[in-house]
Amino acid sequence: MKKRIIALLLSAVMALSVTACNGNTTSSDVSSENSSSVSQTESGKDETSSSETSASESETSAPETTTSEPETSAPETSTSEPETSAPETSTSEPETSAPETSTSEPETSAPETTTTQKQENDDPAEATGGFKVVGDKLYDANGNEFVMRGVNHAHTWFRQHMDTALEAIAATGANTVRIVLSDGDQWDRIPVDEVKKVIEKCKSLKMIAVVEVHDATGKDEVSYLNNAVDYWIEVKDALIGNEAYVILNIANEWYGSWNNLEKWAEGYKQAIPKLRDAGIKNTIMVDCAGWGQLSNSVIKHGKEVFEADEQANTMFSIHMYGTAGKNKSTISRAINGAILLDLCLVVGEFGHNHSDGDVDEATILEMSVEKNKGYLGWSWKGNGGGVEYLDIAKDWEGKTLSSDWGEVLINGKNGIRETSKICTVFE
Repeated sequence: MKKRIIALLLSAVMALSVTACNGNTTSSDVSSENSSSVSQTESGKDETSSSETSASESETSAPETTTSEPETSAPETSTSEPETSAPETSTSEPETSAPETSTSEPETSAPETTTTQKQENDDPAEATGGFKVVGDKLYDANGNEFVMRGVNHAHTWFRQHMDTALEAIAATGANTVRIVLSDGDQWDRIPVDEVKKVIEKCKSLKMIAVVEVHDATGKDEVSYLNNAVDYWIEVKDALIGNEAYVILNIANEWYGSWNNLEKWAEGYKQAIPKLRDAGIKNTIMVDCAGWGQLSNSVIKHGKEVFEADEQANTMFSIHMYGTAGKNKSTISRAINGAILLDLCLVVGEFGHNHSDGDVDEATILEMSVEKNKGYLGWSWKGNGGGVEYLDIAKDWEGKTLSSDWGEVLINGKNGIRETSKICTVFE
């Protein structure tokens, strides 16, 4: 029994010794694992930090580089070019073609609200001894409003057809004929006796004569305008005493340029007083700049030209071809622009087509009738150089009219036969 107890005690002691040994090994292993784990974790942090830093630098710098360039260059390129080129294109064309574009809305609409702003001129009902401009209208010597309906006749190149042509033109019902003359600058000088003969023939046929010098056509030099003025002063005997029958169109289409319109204005501001000082009292007609087609010359400077006439008896003429007569808005801008400014305007030349483009002749006819404005078609016969289609008649006698132009102008809607009224001075 005693031996058994001792054996049990020895067994217990041995078990405790083994347990103590196993506890030391486990602690060492844990410590070693923990140490290894910490070392790997710290190393991993460094690598991760390095990787994150590297990636962060890459992500920070690369996007800035790749996005900043497009953001800087692309938008600037895409917006700057249109902003630079578009305005230049849009403004250069209007400056070249009529101011037309930039001023069309106010010029078209404004007359409707400002037509009451009329000039306080002489009472048109009083006989003046000749034509008189009052505001935007023309009155004859009896004080009645006169609206031109007629054609142009190129007398200076076809002098031999004077009687035949004028008689045929009168037969259309025209109340006005615009006569092409020349002062010797480019074509033969028409002497005073011949000018008198032409005027007397027009009077016998009950047509008002608008006489013009053609040599200055498209010229910018003021010398051509001065030569025309000198010519009229030399042949003034044909004009004086015929104030009721003759309107003086100083120079056809002088100043062909579309820019520096002050020069156009200054030229006429000097020319008109010279004519008045010479004793010429006829109503004066001034063509627009830009080969007669630039309405802006009258819209911008018409008032000062009108005011240069001490008799306040100057009117204006626009020639409507493929530029000034190309569409309704352009035609309206010219006619309504003059009305707005209280200036008298007539369509002194127009056709159905020209080298600079198609013409909206139907609108010219319609608007002229609607606004009570005169018109004179170009021209009876004799056109050449590729614009033969502008012949109104196929023969000097007017037996056959051109179908696409003559018939429209003479016999068409709003044409001469339908709307022309003979001037009351012939009654």
